[in-house]
Amino acid sequence: MTDRILAFAILLIILLTGCNQQRNDKEKLLDSRVVTNPNSASSKGSKDQLPVITFEESEHDFGKIIEGESVSYKFNFTNTGKGELVIADVSTSCGCTVASYPRTAIQPGEAGSVSISFNSKGRRGYQTKTIVVVANTQPNVTQLKIKAQVITPGAD
Repeated sequence: MTDRILAFAILLIILLTGCNQQRNDKEKLLDSRVVTNPNSASSKGSKDQLPVITFEESEHDFGKIIEGESVSYKFNFTNTGKGELVIADVSTSCGCTVASYPRTAIQPGEAGSVSISFNSKGRRGYQTKTIVVVANTQPNVTQLKIKAQVITPGAD
């Protein structure tokens, strides 16, 4: 019985955290195999040559928004490292939050952004959502956060 509950909980988490992201066929898509981790046994190259993803900020507060409102924000970043930056994936902690990100390599010194849209329909109160960016950096995971206070129409 416990195994069944655990399996159901894992399946539920996977379903709730998954986001469908559409890809433009005209856009050059990167293969996730190009993302390497310098700490892995098969990795070649120096840590000094890695890209570094530097976000202008890692958290954004939308303040008070009305329930049902959709809001968006761009987390701007720069590749401050010496290698090509490849973002392999961006995932969100809730299906109410959708992310889009560059699918092409970001050269050293170049900038880009991770765009986030939050739909507050069916949400009330203080909301905090986490965005996980996986890239060929060290460490390879960067967390971003959005916050909002969702109020019902006519409430303070």
